[in-house]
Amino acid sequence: MTVGEGATLYDRIGGADTFHDLVAQFYARVAVDPVLRPLYPEEDLRGAGERLALFLIQYWGGPSTYSEQRGHPRLRIRHVPFHIGPEARDHWIAAMMAAVDGLELDADDDAELRSYLVTAAMSLQNQAEN
Repeated sequence: MTVGEGATLYDRIGGADTFHDLVAQFYARVAVDPVLRPLYPEEDLRGAGERLALFLIQYWGGPSTYSEQRGHPRLRIRHVPFHIGPEARDHWIAAMMAAVDGLELDADDDAELRSYLVTAAMSLQNQAEN
């Protein structure tokens, strides 16, 4: 496919490699964040990263590997076991925005990706307080 008008964000920003880079940069920040790190069991940090990458790849127009392996994303249900209050949400957004900074995307693609990520983070908050 020629990348241009009508191409998915997945195609426009470089496909799976870009999403894996985004997720690697994000989880490098999670690993040292005192608010986020406790949300991830030690043995699952790598698995969480792979699931996030596959989800984002699928969401933005890439292969449907996430659904093939895990079924429907059901993001809110999958996040219920985790205490996600305003502080955790804000740390997640900050870490993810810093990771997006590292991609150096076209301005329109950057804005589209950031908008979705912030909206998703806001929707996954499941606690009113920290």
